[in-house]
Amino acid sequence: MTMIAPRNRMGILVAGGPSPGINSVISAATIRSLVAGVEVVGLLDGFKWLMQSDITHVRELTIDLVSRIHFSGGSFIGIARDNPTKDPKLLEQVVNSLLRLNIDKLVTIGGDDTAFSAMNVERMAQGRIHVVHVPKTIDNDLDLPAGISTFGFQTARHYGFEIVRNLMVDARTTSRWFFVVMMGRKAGHLALNISKAAGNTLTLIPEEFPDSSPLTMKRLVNIITGSIIKRLAYGNPDGVAIIAEGLLDKMPVQDLIALGHLERDEHDNIRFDEIDFGLIMKREVQKRLRELGIKSVVVAKNVGYELRCCDPIAFDIEYTRDLGYHAATHLIEGGNAVMASVQNGKFIPIPFPDMIDPLTGRARIRMVDPNSDPYKVLQNFMIRLTKEDFDDLGELTKYASVAGISVDEFREQFQDAVF
Repeated sequence: MTMIAPRNRMGILVAGGPSPGINSVISAATIRSLVAGVEVVGLLDGFKWLMQSDITHVRELTIDLVSRIHFSGGSFIGIARDNPTKDPKLLEQVVNSLLRLNIDKLVTIGGDDTAFSAMNVERMAQGRIHVVHVPKTIDNDLDLPAGISTFGFQTARHYGFEIVRNLMVDARTTSRWFFVVMMGRKAGHLALNISKAAGNTLTLIPEEFPDSSPLTMKRLVNIITGSIIKRLAYGNPDGVAIIAEGLLDKMPVQDLIALGHLERDEHDNIRFDEIDFGLIMKREVQKRLRELGIKSVVVAKNVGYELRCCDPIAFDIEYTRDLGYHAATHLIEGGNAVMASVQNGKFIPIPFPDMIDPLTGRARIRMVDPNSDPYKVLQNFMIRLTKEDFDDLGELTKYASVAGISVDEFREQFQDAVF
């Protein structure tokens, strides 16, 4: 009688977009598992090859290989956005590929789309493969408890702040405006937190615009133009506006179509990074300024890609080593179907069912709370047109004078820019 050896092998994969700290998770999970007698393999390029029933794209992980990778950005085992949830057959092929590799434990590292894929793989495996997901994204939009960031976010904030700070000096020196489009597919966490640290002129995030208050291109242009006019009224021709990428998600479909062909990723999300949002805003705002007879130099800058693969700061290295260690430990001890989190210094597993948004059936997305103190602090430091401005005839007269129109005309033209 042939005996089948018990499986005791862990697979680690990374999907979605890069984020500082990935290698630290891989390193910690690998070392913890090998010490416990569990073999570890890196599954190269996310779900890509597993979906094709190709089990040749794997890498045996050893302590010597991973013991120092935690200092580096990027992903030691690659990354891809291939989505196995698009077809049940693809999910089945992923599970069968993992079983052929003798894997009974799986650590997935990724954002909300990867979390959803992990949930479906675990469900399809029916107990044959235990899965723990580690939350990764510079967008900070996975539904962790308040005050708990996704890994990579703090590093992205740190380096994003440095970029914005330097642009603020350039703006002041050269008397120009910078429009900085900040990465963040739906949520404005990165834009908000960088802005709070930098103290730039104006920041706009999608959470400021509920569905009851639609954000048209015309309105967005007026908001930014109004900020420029307000600065000029006090003798300041410079400024830095941070424009969250997620604002595109708030715009009417017809406005998006007007921007040109819209590409989508494997999870059917519009590829906002393929829309040159900064250049479009520069063009539209300068056109509006010319209509008012105002001269202003504007430079568009997209920020995001340079944050995703930078070396993690100490915070994210420590944080991700904890996450990798606890994810592996949970699987070794028989745990399953959870997202890893560290709260108040303790490992708290979040069950997969608790992560599901009942409205979408997908992983819940954490947005900025516009009623929160962090947002209110940001808003009060912004230079933008406000209701108080429109109630003060003296202030309004200054702005109308800069725009070369009457007070009544200014009220009419810029009333949609008021918060």
